[in-house]
Amino acid sequence: MTKAAETYERYRGPEFRRLLAAARRSLERNGGEIEGSIGLTNPTTAERNAVIGITGTYRSPDIRRITIPLAALEESIRNVAGMSLRDVLERIGPELRFRADERTTLEQARQRILAEGETSPLHTEHSWYQQWLAGLASDGTITGLINKKDTHLLSQAVRVLEFLNSRPSGSPPVMLPSLADATTGDTKALNPGRGSLPTLVLRALAMARGMPLESGAEARRELWDAFDVIVDDLASRVLVLNLPATGQGLGQWLSDAARYGTPFHITLHQLITLPITVNLPTVYVCENPAVLRRAAGELGASSPPLICAEGRPSTAFHRLARLIVDNGGLLRYHGDFDWPGIAMTNALRTRYGAEPWRMSSADYLNGVRADIDHVPLDGKPQDTLWDPRLAETMAREKLAVYEEAVADNLLKDWAPAAHRPTEVSG
Repeated sequence: MTKAAETYERYRGPEFRRLLAAARRSLERNGGEIEGSIGLTNPTTAERNAVIGITGTYRSPDIRRITIPLAALEESIRNVAGMSLRDVLERIGPELRFRADERTTLEQARQRILAEGETSPLHTEHSWYQQWLAGLASDGTITGLINKKDTHLLSQAVRVLEFLNSRPSGSPPVMLPSLADATTGDTKALNPGRGSLPTLVLRALAMARGMPLESGAEARRELWDAFDVIVDDLASRVLVLNLPATGQGLGQWLSDAARYGTPFHITLHQLITLPITVNLPTVYVCENPAVLRRAAGELGASSPPLICAEGRPSTAFHRLARLIVDNGGLLRYHGDFDWPGIAMTNALRTRYGAEPWRMSSADYLNGVRADIDHVPLDGKPQDTLWDPRLAETMAREKLAVYEEAVADNLLKDWAPAAHRPTEVSG
């Protein structure tokens, strides 16, 4: 056995394990300097004998803590092994990590990356971009990218943001794979689940809109869509009934479906590739597809125009709703009498000026009386500014009333001939 191997075997024994671990911590803390002392609490007999051998000083068996100058350990190892304490520690492994040096190196890397981000024209043009960079620096994101050797992802994120910001107004939507290819050379780089890059970009886009980044595929798909980036134009769809429209293809299909009172699923792909115009003064919105199904079955073509949020509005829903409102139409919304349903009502009021319909405190109480399920109300309470008594009444009753439980009243409102949609030819 070589001398180096003998040294390794000697100092990797249990009597030296804690002592060398303490020495490692001291060297790493002090930049490799041999200074100060190290200690052992409640040393074993083997550890006590090892320290006696190093220092030449007797230690009583009942001693509770032993301290030893680091220089004494360094001298002993040099005399026995012919190498330094640092050499022994690194031979045993792992290599020493000098914390102060690492902190300096890390800070220099952080400053270099931030400086690169600040060279983008976006930094002088948009406050949201400045906030985005500052947030990445303050919450440890940049440090994480450095530690994972993923700093190139920040540069790619900046290129994506610059690409989106430089697109002329009125440009056609871009598919997510095409955006990824144009900015990173990898068509899958921005796909969900592909590491940190999609999240970095979406954090910036959410800041640009002045909103928090929400979790969930639909919320992220909607955020991309707000910047005319299409994630999956076939998966996103919206269910409608009696929504005649003009426009080749989709407009014709919708008008034909309205003539027969047939529900129709519109995909985001259709809305993008087959533009339509909807000239309707009022369009009703429901939350539950079961309500739309009843309207189709019981009212057919006499039902007023109706679109369904299906629990959570899709990107296709939002694109259609914006199209209706921008053309002068009013959305009248009814949803569940639970806190998520009220939150959705507030969101649609804010975003589209939607008018709550049959969403008063009286409507809620009528639903409580008629509903036999009596589901407990759960979740975070929401304001009901269109009828402040509604929130108070819901908090008092502590019961949820789902939309399908009050569908009879909704259909009564829809039944009169006055609500029949005006047919529009394709």
